Amino acid sequence: MSQDTALQVNNLRVSYMAGEQEVKAVDDVTFSLYPGERLGIVGESGSGKTTLALALMKLHKPPAYIMGGEAMLDGSDILALEREDMRQTRWSKLSLIPQGSMNSLNPVVKIKHQMADAIEAHERGWTRVQIAKHIGELLGRVGLPESVAEMYPHELSGGMKQRVCIALAIILEPSVIIADEPTSALDVVVQRVVMQTLNEVQEQLNAAMIIIGHDMGLMAQSADRLAVMYAGKMVEVSPIGSFFSDPQHPYSQLLISSLPSPEEKRELAAIPGSQPSLLELPTGCAFHPRCPAVVDRCRQEIPLLRRFSDERRAACHLVEETAS
Repeated sequence: MSQDTALQVNNLRVSYMAGEQEVKAVDDVTFSLYPGERLGIVGESGSGKTTLALALMKLHKPPAYIMGGEAMLDGSDILALEREDMRQTRWSKLSLIPQGSMNSLNPVVKIKHQMADAIEAHERGWTRVQIAKHIGELLGRVGLPESVAEMYPHELSGGMKQRVCIALAIILEPSVIIADEPTSALDVVVQRVVMQTLNEVQEQLNAAMIIIGHDMGLMAQSADRLAVMYAGKMVEVSPIGSFFSDPQHPYSQLLISSLPSPEEKRELAAIPGSQPSLLELPTGCAFHPRCPAVVDRCRQEIPLLRRFSDERRAACHLVEETAS
């Protein structure tokens, strides 16, 4: 894997304004994404995963605001781009497979016209014949017949719609693809087909990919590295093998212990309590009210995401003390 980053996000902060109160949905998030890599981002609902994706695409809407940070893509800070420059960047360099393909396609427009719109917005010199040929090739790449181009979204199954969304995401061969819950609302068999399709087209493009989701099994099969989010912060970043064999953050350990294992019979452990409201975060580490290993320092001091080995980082005072 090349160490030249495909995307470098530094100290990204995104907040929702609730009247005069600032709700930090993404709080000082920093990570690197490398060419050809698949980075999984997991966490409970409300941890900031989708807000992070929308902010990187600059598709967030008020009351959400980017409060600080940068996202370097191809030598430019995309968070600082003007509206027209960002519109040109979307799909050509950075694309999004949105959560819920059922709702992201226009129900009254044929698939071919929706795909043609994305091409014409960027490649105005293409003829209709060239566009039609490209659309047919793209549908073939995601395992769909060319006849799908003439259909409306309601004529397609959930899995077919999701593959159309993948075709839309790669229509201009971007270097970074963000897939937000790409298999939500699909049955297990279709989930596997969709993820295989996504992985294949990502490898063909050598694109870097961020996969956002809840399904730890899916992440284990698809991601190269995993980032865990909790209450707007990243609390652990690790290669996928190390994460599952030796999770460091107590939250990560509880996530793993809540998964069934075919190798061993053990009682599944639920994570006590629930994620705190972002309006009323506890002092110190946001996870401390639920943490089985909490100490006084956790209640008073917010832990930083620190490197504790060559490829691993965690935001936990206990991990920091053990490493030092």
